[in-house]
Amino acid sequence: MVPLPVDPSGERGPTKNQARGPHWRRTSRGLYVPADVDASSTDQRVVEAAAALPEDHGAVTGWAGLAWQRGRWFDGTPWGGGRVRRPTLAVGGNRWARPQPQFETSEERLAPADVVVVDGLRITSAVRSVCFEMRYARNELDAAITLSMACYDDLVSIDEATAYAATLNGWTGIPRCRLGLGLAVENAWSPAELVMGELWGGTGLGLPLHNRPVFDLEGRHLGTPDGIDPVTGVAGQYDGALHLVRAQRSKDIGVEDRLRSHGLEVVTMVASDLRDPTLFLGRLAAAYDRAADIPAHRRQWTIERPDGWHDTSTVAARRALPPELRGRLLRYRAV
Repeated sequence: MVPLPVDPSGERGPTKNQARGPHWRRTSRGLYVPADVDASSTDQRVVEAAAALPEDHGAVTGWAGLAWQRGRWFDGTPWGGGRVRRPTLAVGGNRWARPQPQFETSEERLAPADVVVVDGLRITSAVRSVCFEMRYARNELDAAITLSMACYDDLVSIDEATAYAATLNGWTGIPRCRLGLGLAVENAWSPAELVMGELWGGTGLGLPLHNRPVFDLEGRHLGTPDGIDPVTGVAGQYDGALHLVRAQRSKDIGVEDRLRSHGLEVVTMVASDLRDPTLFLGRLAAAYDRAADIPAHRRQWTIERPDGWHDTSTVAARRALPPELRGRLLRYRAV
């Protein structure tokens, strides 16, 4: 619902008296929506912030710009939880606007080429929105999660973000952004997988590949673990709330059984490990010990794709898929 200004006639907006009453809600200075419009909806929050822009300048940026481009992981909630953040309007040094309860403003330079119109709203390009979020992230891991989750929906690639960041010398937060570039991946399916991968890599035991399909030696698909060390045969799974649902848990157990029966060692990370990873790191070390004892003849698995298997591990590969294949091959990520 696009916010409306006061209209003395009451035809194109509330009258002054109506705007003061209980049936209208103020979204920003001089703009209103009916009181029953859901103020918690991500799209509605973005629209209400964008309505405060002048007709010829500024754009929605950061997480809100990515959300409007259907970045499904972006709703203003900080990675790891916390208070939902307000949308940010990039005003490009123009002091026409100040932060209001419904939005923040950024007066950093805004190049016309960085502004696009999507479904009637002016937003900054995906790569500018991503780099804005990465520069103001709490740490380099959060910056990496931001880029990785934008890659999830193919809004931007790591190469595109790297090239854009190279133009931002001296900008606030650019060192953090560049550190995040080195930690980001293009095939993570959830923020928690980035946390697991960072913890895993920090042990020095090995570096996991994210969501790499695993096959038996005849080319049959065994499963796609959240992470796998292809050198040692240790596979990792993150079990969030979805995985506790009975049908999903049954499916997960089946995948883990197939992986183990073909010579892989599986370790699981759960939500509580995000707060204190001590137990997960212990389980991971034990999994490496067990994997080292698996004889070579039991390692009946490979990550080499069989003929006819389409690669979907990079943004470029996914963008190249024809629409009918994209819908079919990527539907398993939708959950």
